[in-house]
Formats: sequence, structure tokens, C-alpha cells
Amino acid sequence: MSQSPKFSARLDRKPARTGRAMMAFADSHGNIMEHPDLEMLGWDGECWRPLEDDELVPLPEGSDLFTLPARKAAGFDREADEVVVLDEPGTTAVACFIAPAYLRLLLPAYETADEAPALPLFAYAAVGVRDGELVSATIRVDPDIRQDPFRFDIDDITKRVAARLEANPDNRLIKHMERCALEYHCRAAQNYFLDRFEAPMPAAPTCNALCVGCISFQPKAGDDIPSAAHDRIQFAPTPQEIAEVALGHIERVGENAVVSFGQGCEGEPLMQGDNLIASVRMIREKTRVGIVNLNSNSSRPHVVERLMDAGLDSLRISTNSARKNVYHAYYRPIGYGFEDVKKSARVVRDRGGWVMLNYFVFPGVTDTEPELEALSEWIEEAKIDMVQLRNLNIDPEQYLAAVTAVGHVVAPMGLRVWLDKLAARFPHLRFGYFNPPRVNMEAPVQHAWLA
Repeated sequence: MSQSPKFSARLDRKPARTGRAMMAFADSHGNIMEHPDLEMLGWDGECWRPLEDDELVPLPEGSDLFTLPARKAAGFDREADEVVVLDEPGTTAVACFIAPAYLRLLLPAYETADEAPALPLFAYAAVGVRDGELVSATIRVDPDIRQDPFRFDIDDITKRVAARLEANPDNRLIKHMERCALEYHCRAAQNYFLDRFEAPMPAAPTCNALCVGCISFQPKAGDDIPSAAHDRIQFAPTPQEIAEVALGHIERVGENAVVSFGQGCEGEPLMQGDNLIASVRMIREKTRVGIVNLNSNSSRPHVVERLMDAGLDSLRISTNSARKNVYHAYYRPIGYGFEDVKKSARVVRDRGGWVMLNYFVFPGVTDTEPELEALSEWIEEAKIDMVQLRNLNIDPEQYLAAVTAVGHVVAPMGLRVWLDKLAARFPHLRFGYFNPPRVNMEAPVQHAWLA
């Protein structure tokens, strides 16, 4: 991004109530402030731009706010018709981390200092202030309530964790999820202890990819590479431990239960193929109720094939792109390639399973014509059932540097336009954020952002 004119704000002025979204920034104490003159900007991955009122919604409940160290907030001076970078000493740009089930449409607009550290591994979205209320450019893409923050009572969860551990004192997997639920506040782990929705089954301490934005493993963390957001599981649970978690959850939840391998606190579950296959067989020998799902980089189609034969119901393929070069730039795969990923989708489809993409969306990369065409080809070829729209957790500049290195320089069309085009091309295609239970798989297709 080119340098913009500098501007010093008078922080003592009262905010103007214009009905338009004004720039948000943080003062030297970390307080979020509304600029009195400069309007909010968003970054579409290519350039900064002003926002229209109908692009913005009140900041969803459960979203978090961040200050962005060594980054200056950028705003729009409507009278001068120019972009201005806030140069008030001690101030920084700010961003929001959108609550689950929402898709961010724009990145925050800021200017980065040369000495700026890499940002931690979160998904940074543009945030502003309109008539005293925080707003962001985002849309809800899944009506599912399973991670709405007001549905979680930490005192109740703490009691249930203690009771579950007392009832299953020898299951190391349940003990591992205690930390996920109480320390990291993982909603999936909390839902397991609350006996509802989807239960996680982390199974793999190792991985065969070195993702640029891996949230559980960063081998060389430093100023240029942030630390992992949390620790990875340190052991491989036995098939018996996994089956105990799954069968207990299915028994308590019933037909709407989902149990899933492949969590943020582990590596790649296919690295523990024999354990997964044995556990799925144990589950399916006891019950056909519920969905047994695999979240995976899908690098080992021969293991996926054996899992399907054992009783796996669905596969969610993690990917940042439908283009091989962009995929490899981010995932940095070891011993497999993008063709293996696509083959796994075909394996599941050929065996009558449900195929999903865990699609890491990023403004300026996802919403380009080459990506739309490549994704459309993949959906058509593999008969993909669902695209889960996930905000990619990474420093925006770090990610753009990685994909630009493989030749990505294309003007974005805007994520809302991209999404509408994709939905129009594939009326059968479902969009969402969470792994669906069987009843949702069979329900009529509806688009949450059009509701």
C-alpha cells in the first residue's frame, strides 16, 4: 500500500453524529475511540475504501476487539475526498474478531510500521463506530445457534467437566478436553460437556503440513512469526478412548449428534489412520445414530477410503483455495499434493458420503475471478455438498505475502458478490459454518445471509 497523508486528530472533540460509520482507533491506554472527523475504511485485500451504510451491521455479540501494535489507523476525509492516516502519538489501529457463524467482508485499514511485530493468529476484520455503536462489515452465514456466546454458562460447564472426569477417570481424551473447555474456552469442547450438538475427538499430535497460519504449531515463532494460539494434543488417544467419547455423546444427544475428528488442538488426524479406523468401527458396531465426521487436510485418500468402509459419514476438507499454487503456498504440504486432496473428495462421493469444504475465506484472494472459476470446477467435478465459510486466522500482510509469492495479483470482486455468484451457479450447494447433523443435510437449501 502506498503512503497516505498524515493527520493529527484532536481527541478532545466530541464525536459527530452523522449517521455514517466513523473510524475507530485505540488511544495510548488501549481505549477504543471514535474519530470525530474521519470515516471508517475497509481493506478489500487490494485497496482501502469507504463503506456504505448498508454494508455494515452492529458488531455481533461474542466478537472480540483488538489493538494492532505499530499499526496506524486509516480513515476517510469526505470533505477532502482523501484517505488519511492517523498520526497521533500513542494511538493504534483496531480490529474485531467476528463471532462464530459470521463471515467478515473486509479487513481493517491500517499502515504498518517497519518494526511492527507479526499479528497473532486471529481473523482481523474492519470495525468502526456509527452513532455510538460498534459496527463491522460482516454477514451471518449459518443460522445454527451452537456457538452463540450467551448459551454458555462457564459455572455450569465447570461443574459438568468435573462430573465427566469423575465418571471417566482413565480417559485421557476427556482430560485433554478439560483444558480446551476451561482454559481455551473452545466452544466445541464446551458443547461436549454440555451434552449437545457436536463433540470434538482430537486424535493426532503430528501433521504432514506446515501451514503458514497453523494455530497449534509454529516451529520458529518470533517477531516475524507469531506463537501458536494454543498447545497441540501431546498424545494419540486409543480407539477405546475415542469411541468412549463418541458413544457417550451420541447416547446423550441422539439423532442430532455429530462427533468429529480434526480439531484446532491437533495435527492431521489421517496421521493416526489405524486408530481412527478402529474407533469408527467400534462406534458403528454399537450404533448407526448420529454423524461421524472427519475434518482433515484429506492428504491420504487411501486412509479416507478405509474410513468410509468402516462407517465414516462425512468429510470436511480444509483448504484456503481451489488453486494448486495458492493451496501449496499456504499449506506447505509434506509428502502429498493438492491432487491427493481432490482424490479424497471423490472417494467420499463415490461411497455415498457427504463432502464439505472447510474454506478459509480471505478478502482479495477468495473473491477473485480465477478462484471462483477453480472452485466452481471443483464443486462440479466432486459434487461437493457444502462450503463452510471460515475466516482465515492470520496476519493479513503475512498471508498476502505468501500468496503473492506464487503470482496472485488479481482485483477482487467483493465477497458478497462472490458469494451470490457461487450460490446462483450451484442451487444445490449449501453454505454454513458448522458441521451439520443429518436432519440439516436433508433439509431444503436456504442461505442464511438472504433470510
